[in-house]
Amino acid sequence: MSRISVRGFAVASATAVTTVGAVVGVASGDTQPSNDNFEATAADTTLLADIPAGQQAQVQTASLTQQADAQAYAADVTAKKSAEESARLQAAKDAKSKKEAAEAKAEAAAEAKAKAKAKAEAEAKEREEEKQATASRSATRDASSFAAKGSYTVAEVQAMARQMVPGDQFQCFSNIVNHESTWNYQAQNPSSGAYGLVQALPGSKMSSAGADWQTNPATQIKWGLNYMDERYGSPCGAWSFWQANNWY
Repeated sequence: MSRISVRGFAVASATAVTTVGAVVGVASGDTQPSNDNFEATAADTTLLADIPAGQQAQVQTASLTQQADAQAYAADVTAKKSAEESARLQAAKDAKSKKEAAEAKAEAAAEAKAKAKAKAEAEAKEREEEKQATASRSATRDASSFAAKGSYTVAEVQAMARQMVPGDQFQCFSNIVNHESTWNYQAQNPSSGAYGLVQALPGSKMSSAGADWQTNPATQIKWGLNYMDERYGSPCGAWSFWQANNWY
């Protein structure tokens, strides 16, 4: 049998790997080289012929086992890298989700804080307005504090009203009086008998505020203010009703 180099030959049958070198092909019979360059020239080349016939099969089996182990190792490395990449991507996705959730929570907390602040400010403003309104009401003059006169101009009557009606209610009171009597404290409706600034019907109702109800605008203002407060809660409540019905 001729000495055939294991390295670099294609053979007719099985595949084997030398114990020290590369994967090779060997033939069970004689094989002719297709190129002179494939002849064994290196001293370190393991020759299949150098291996006893009884061990050649073992060498081939060991070589195939090494191939399988190498492929399995490569597959494990690839699978490990794939798993690590998947884990990295999932970790990044989880981190992003946590960040978005944290941002949403922070935004909701900020919005709730802003609403609470706005509510507190609105309540504080409402309390301050009520405080001012209370102070304004307490500062108003009573009808008896005005000296009686024989007659009064519209400007004088309006000045009385400004001093007797709470500041936040004066405009509503003024709107009603302007529609009812144009600030004429002696105005009388010839058909109904309504009388005075607020057109009390009958006019004698105003006697509950003072006996001089026919001649004293302050008495009429006092009665009209009490009437609006008792029936509508305030002059502005009365004005809202008047706008809807053209009477109050």
